[in-house]
Amino acid sequence: MQGLIMDLPLMISAAIRHAAAWHGSTEIVARTIEGELFRYDYAQAHARTRQLANALGRLGIKPGDRVGSLAWNTHRHFEMFYGVSGTGAVLHTVNPRLFADQLVYIVNHAEDRLLFVDAATLPVAESIAPLLTTIEHFVLMGDRACMPARSTLPNLLCYEELLAAEKPDYDWPDFDERAASTLCYTSGTTGNPKGVLYSHRSALLVAMQFAPLAAMGGRNGEALTLMPMAPMFHGNAWQFPYLAPMLGARLVLPGRNYEPDKLYELLEGERVTLTCGVPTFWLILTEWLQRTGKRFSALRTTLSSGSAPPRSLVEMLERDYGVELLQAWGMTEALGGSAATLAPGAADLPFEQRIDRRMRSGRALFGNRYRIVDDEGRELPHDGVAFGHLRVKSPWVSNGYFKGEGGSAVDEQGWLKTGDLATIDADGHLLLTDRSKDVIKSGGEWISSIELENVACGHPAVLQAAALGVPHPKWQERPLLVVTLRAGCTLAGPELIEFMRGKVANWWLPDAVEVIDQMPLTGTGKLWKMKLRERFRDYRLAG
Repeated sequence: MQGLIMDLPLMISAAIRHAAAWHGSTEIVARTIEGELFRYDYAQAHARTRQLANALGRLGIKPGDRVGSLAWNTHRHFEMFYGVSGTGAVLHTVNPRLFADQLVYIVNHAEDRLLFVDAATLPVAESIAPLLTTIEHFVLMGDRACMPARSTLPNLLCYEELLAAEKPDYDWPDFDERAASTLCYTSGTTGNPKGVLYSHRSALLVAMQFAPLAAMGGRNGEALTLMPMAPMFHGNAWQFPYLAPMLGARLVLPGRNYEPDKLYELLEGERVTLTCGVPTFWLILTEWLQRTGKRFSALRTTLSSGSAPPRSLVEMLERDYGVELLQAWGMTEALGGSAATLAPGAADLPFEQRIDRRMRSGRALFGNRYRIVDDEGRELPHDGVAFGHLRVKSPWVSNGYFKGEGGSAVDEQGWLKTGDLATIDADGHLLLTDRSKDVIKSGGEWISSIELENVACGHPAVLQAAALGVPHPKWQERPLLVVTLRAGCTLAGPELIEFMRGKVANWWLPDAVEVIDQMPLTGTGKLWKMKLRERFRDYRLAG
């Protein structure tokens, strides 16, 4: 016997339709590639997404076709999340920070038929266009004034002219909610990037899971303003393009300029209440805040994921700026991997204990199932002590990669192989101890690179830190600590090691410290250890 409940599919188009119907005058603010602020509302955005849907149909795009976007966080890119996916086509968000050969690979692998670019990514597209085998048209996301006088791109179309030729009348179709909606490739730190294919169902389920977190940005009935610092090519900007319309929240988009003064201008000037992004953004922004003496009057919460934030950063944001940094675990294959909120009752804990909770990688989120296993696949207890390979199952977790590239994403029992090492306690708190490829194995025992980096960043002179395992004649591997320093600071290696003594086990202390000018970052702003390993591959420690 089945329940007598309407069987309506979860459609991404429903989010923008809802916003237009009930929050039509709520504002969207976007910094253009040229630097100005553009303002319109959800009713206007909805009309434009329908014009875009009609334009795509005129260009011959059909359900299942891939449409690429090589673009930053602008209002036109936001429109593509609905104008493309709402028709049944698949939006393929391409990371413009990738190397040219990676860009060529993923556009060809995805078999994109159209590629939308903005003024900042136009030169990138021009440089790789001769190697793209499936693109039929390029579209510049601007008006006629933005069109270049001369471009090597064949069949270059103007976004605003495409929309202007269409009526804002389009009936969003209903279809199988399991149909693909967006395609996002992993950053490809090893081997070819792998395509993660999200569905309408998974996108909305994750957005609905994030809704309570977004509501924390304001009191009941208070205006919410969301700004994703995470780029739209990084896991759908952590679902903010869906979440804001669903909640009727103001949406602020930072465009291309991620300089700290420009981010602050938006965060403070537009009274943003919730933002999201990898810790690197905040390491750079807090250094600027300290130098300028600026403060926040509206921002209350920031969601962090992608890599572990230094404890000193979490403490500083709350103590000095009144901003709660909430950490969650997730990955391209598992958006919504854990809950970022603290357990009930944690708000009453003393400051230090509250920060202890924040340093964990979130806690068990309804809808997810978790397990940790040893190297032989044996399940380990959730006692907060045993740590092993993290596995997860969920209605919104990937069970494979597009076209099977990169082999199986899951183990024999269908659990996603995350590549993370973690502990899980009896209350469901996750604590990532390392990436399996980053853990340092010294004398048969594991040393957590994350913990070493976290302690090192507690030194007032250290901006960023990376712990690497380098060969040792006796212990197999020992830690090398690579750091960058804050502006105007100097620091000797022995001084940093002494600072760390007593904060980790003595045998964990790094054998050496190297200071470099700048950390290599991946296309999504995370520390790129593969590049550091290449740089220090011949590094040798004394026996």
